[in-house]
Amino acid sequence: MPSVSEKTYRPAPATKVAFLGLGVMGFPMAGHLSRAGHQVAVYNRTYSKAEAWAAEFGGRAAKTPKEAAQGADIVFCCVGNDDDLRSVVLGEDGALAGMSKGAIFVDHTTASAEVARELHGLAAAQGAGFVDAPVSGGQAGAVNGVLTVMCGGEPQHYAAIEPLAYAYAQAVTLLGAPGSGQLCKMVNQICIAGLVQGLSEAIAFGQAADLDMDKVLKVISKGAAQSWQMENRGATMAAGKFDFGFAVDWMRKDLGLVFDEAKRNGARVPVTALVDQFYADVQQMGGKRWDTSSLITRLRS
Repeated sequence: MPSVSEKTYRPAPATKVAFLGLGVMGFPMAGHLSRAGHQVAVYNRTYSKAEAWAAEFGGRAAKTPKEAAQGADIVFCCVGNDDDLRSVVLGEDGALAGMSKGAIFVDHTTASAEVARELHGLAAAQGAGFVDAPVSGGQAGAVNGVLTVMCGGEPQHYAAIEPLAYAYAQAVTLLGAPGSGQLCKMVNQICIAGLVQGLSEAIAFGQAADLDMDKVLKVISKGAAQSWQMENRGATMAAGKFDFGFAVDWMRKDLGLVFDEAKRNGARVPVTALVDQFYADVQQMGGKRWDTSSLITRLRS
């Protein structure tokens, strides 16, 4: 898969930006920002990755988040979890230490709503903006520039970042106050967990019944059972292929955020809790880095 696929970009004013975190999502997302005409400085914990990005896209590699953020109007970030996020935002070498008054921090990490509200407050205290903006669409969505971005924050900050976000997105939406983007991502992950388990049971049932699952999936994907998971994962699930996509480890991290938030807001998520335990079984089977569609492997053991 190429690091960045061809895309026609929407017009947006050329802007000085930074991007922190060049993993499987951040590397192509930052690449699209550069291809769209923005001046991009990048930071990655492993500096050689930042150098490789700069060599490919012509931007500037920085050795600290602070250095990357200096002079940037918007600082984008996509790291692993709450602790990773705090490590690149806070402290004397953190992004906030380098951001000017009026700059905006955009966090694409899937993190807690709590940390989004915390960092929003700290940014506001020094005259900066903060938008929590987790994404959906996986590595392929990042490479192709067709992610879905779910945002929480102040309307004026969202309005400033939205045109740039379309460099790597097909849909960008403000859901509400700080933390709302993260809460929306939790809703997204609850839906995926239930859908993938249902699809797993359906495919395993059809195979046990000696049906031609390629034909079955083509037929039912034209009706009420259709879903993104069926269209994009049904055939690979039937074939037992899982070495791609959104890893089981990552999904369990995200579902942990769901359970923490459910304890706070009183929501009941019994099916999600059950599927989370099924994902734990997949981890025990050696599938920590398999795609989330690997839930079906439990039904074949």
